[in-house]
Amino acid sequence: MSKWTIALLGLILSVGSYAQGNVDVTKMPNISGIKVFMRGDQMAYPLITLNSADQFELHFDDLDGRVKNFYAGFELCNADWTPANLSTFDYLKGFSNVRLNQYRVSSIAFTRYVHYQAMLPDRNSTPTKSGNYLLKVYLDGDTSKLAFTRRVLVVERLSDVAAQILQPFNSELFRTHQKVQFSVSKSQMNIVNPQQQIKAVILQNNRWDNAITGLKPTFIRGNMLEFNTENEAVFPAGKEFRWVDLRSFRFRGNHVAKTEYDRNNTEIFVEPDAERSNQRYINFKDFNGHYYIASTDTDNPWWQGDYGRVHFTFVPTNNQPYVNKRVYLVGEMNMYNTNDTSAMPYNAELGVYEKTVFLKQGYYSYTYVTKEAGNRKAPVSAEQTDGNFWETENDYTILIYYRSLAGRHDELVGTASINSLNSRRIGF
Repeated sequence: MSKWTIALLGLILSVGSYAQGNVDVTKMPNISGIKVFMRGDQMAYPLITLNSADQFELHFDDLDGRVKNFYAGFELCNADWTPANLSTFDYLKGFSNVRLNQYRVSSIAFTRYVHYQAMLPDRNSTPTKSGNYLLKVYLDGDTSKLAFTRRVLVVERLSDVAAQILQPFNSELFRTHQKVQFSVSKSQMNIVNPQQQIKAVILQNNRWDNAITGLKPTFIRGNMLEFNTENEAVFPAGKEFRWVDLRSFRFRGNHVAKTEYDRNNTEIFVEPDAERSNQRYINFKDFNGHYYIASTDTDNPWWQGDYGRVHFTFVPTNNQPYVNKRVYLVGEMNMYNTNDTSAMPYNAELGVYEKTVFLKQGYYSYTYVTKEAGNRKAPVSAEQTDGNFWETENDYTILIYYRSLAGRHDELVGTASINSLNSRRIGF
C-alpha cells in the first residue's frame, strides 16, 4: 500500500471544500497531524489578545518526507467567516505571508515525514485589528497551492462578558439540553443600534459545526446588553466523549483491543464502541473531543512520534443499521467534518459501522454522530448514538463581535469561557 493511499485513509476525514462553506480544510492529502493551539498548551483554543505577546503554535507533518517551502498567511474575516472587505495592508503589519523555517525530518518513527512548526504571529507578520482570522498555509508561497486552513481568533477586550449555564424551562429539553445565558457590557463601545452592531457566537467544546451564531441582545439594562432567550442559545448536552490512548505503539493503551505489525504499517484496533443512548449517564473526566500529540516511546513526539492505521468500530443496537441515517466518527482530529467521504460504512456481515483513520501517536477523544442521508444541510445529532443528558460536562466559549457605524468588518471585542459543571444553575 502506497504512502499516499495510507494518508488518504485518515486525511479524507478532514478534507473539505472551502467553496461549500467549510473553513477548516485540508487540501493536500500528504499533509497530516495539523495542530494549532495557544503556545505551550495543546488543549487551548488559538485565541490571542491584540497588541500582546500572545502567540499560538502551528504544527503539521508532510508525509512526502522531503523538505519543501511552506508559507503561512492570515486572512481577516467577518463573524460569519466571510472575507472582510479590507486589504491585507489594512489589517497586517509586515509581510502578507512568512516562510516556515523551522522543520525537522522524522527520526525513529517508522513513517517518514517532515515536521514543520512555527510560533505565530511573529514580528514579520502581525495582525493589527481584532476579529476572525483564517490561517492559510501555502506551498512555495503560491496562493493557488493551498495546503490547509485553520481558524484563529484575535480579540481586543473592550467588553466584559458574564455567563451561566441553566436548564431550559422547556419541559421537553429540561433533562437533555443546556442553556447559555450571558450579559455584555457596552461602556467602551459607541453603540447606537445594538441589534445591528452587536453579534454573539457560542461554541460548545470549541466546535464550529454546531455553533450558535448571529445572536442579538434581548434587552438593554443600563450599560449591559442581556442575552436571555429560551430557545436560541440552547445546546444538546450530549454525553462524555469516548477516548483511546495511542501514546504507545509498543504497549497496549487504554481502549486498544490489539495491535498488529507488518513490514509497511502498524495496525491498531480500538475496542468496539457500543451505542449508549439507552445507558444511564456516568460522569468521568474526558477531553471534550480534543486530542493531544504525545508519545511514551520517544523523547519528542512531534518529529519522533509514529503514525498508525487506527480501526474504529461502532456497534448499533441489535446490530441493525440506522434507517435513512449515516454515521460519522468526529472530533478535533477531523475538525468535526461530516462530508460524504468521512462517513462510516456499515458492515452488514458483522452488523457494525467501521472506519480506518491514519493517526499520529497521542491521546484522542471522539464521538459518533448521525446525519440524515442525502441531506448535506441536515444537522448532526448524537441522540441515537450517545443520547443527551443535562448533567454532561461541556465547555462553552462566548464570542462578542462589534461593528462601528463606519466599520467594514466585525471586531472581536469580548470573550468568555464557562464550564457547565462549574457554572450550573437549575432553570426552575
